[in-house]
Amino acid sequence: MMSNNRAMLQQSLDPALRVRPRVRWAVLTYFLYSAVFYAIFVLNGVDYTRVGESDQTLLLWYVAPLSGGAVLTITMVTIYGWWRPSLVEKRSLSRWTMTLPIIMMFIAIVNMLIGDFTRVTPLMWLYLFVGSILVGFNEEMVTRGQLIVALRSRFGETGVWLLSTAMFAVFHLPNIFLGVGAGALIQVLLSFGLGSIFYLARRSTGSIVPAMLLHGLWDLSIFSANGSSSFPIAGVLAPLLAIAAAITVPIILRNEKRRDSAQSVSRPVG
Repeated sequence: MMSNNRAMLQQSLDPALRVRPRVRWAVLTYFLYSAVFYAIFVLNGVDYTRVGESDQTLLLWYVAPLSGGAVLTITMVTIYGWWRPSLVEKRSLSRWTMTLPIIMMFIAIVNMLIGDFTRVTPLMWLYLFVGSILVGFNEEMVTRGQLIVALRSRFGETGVWLLSTAMFAVFHLPNIFLGVGAGALIQVLLSFGLGSIFYLARRSTGSIVPAMLLHGLWDLSIFSANGSSSFPIAGVLAPLLAIAAAITVPIILRNEKRRDSAQSVSRPVG
């Protein structure tokens, strides 16, 4: 499977690549992004549980750190020249593997349809949409974009999924000090499962863009409903989604590995 990953990477490499994909360069971007994002968070006195409370909290605790992170992300990926392989998959999974991402999208939409948004002002909606676009772009490009590109230079696809998703999950751990407390540990576990769904969105469509859009939509449904008295369907169903994804993805990747092995054995020599 590792040789297949290298073939996938080579096929998707763009002549404009300035830096050969290496794990250390992707990890550097990951830590620089984390440093910029959380530095702005802390400087603005964040309380994570109150992010969606007002236009002021959304600007300071949602749009501002994500804007700083976007500048860092765009800069690093441009320096490396990894835009094309980060954005595009050359080998996609079967279309049915889009099932969980579609379910997740449906839940996010329902969560918004049944929410009570009478307290959400036009300015708050603006910040919510801008922040959600940024969170989808930033976190997907950092973890399921350039990190996947780099990990494929060294690991098989199961390792690529596991490591990139684990790093995405651990990114949320500092929230333990930012108002979430011990609940951040649960957030990390949920993020691993939901991150696995974003991984499926990338692999099943052949592009990271659907993963970005799904990620942004999910966060929009969560933060816009923050403080709503309505039934939080997204919060209730998120653990079930996370568990389903954590179980399903390794099975899908194992089957993909078996199929690739069978094809390589049956392929004629010469």
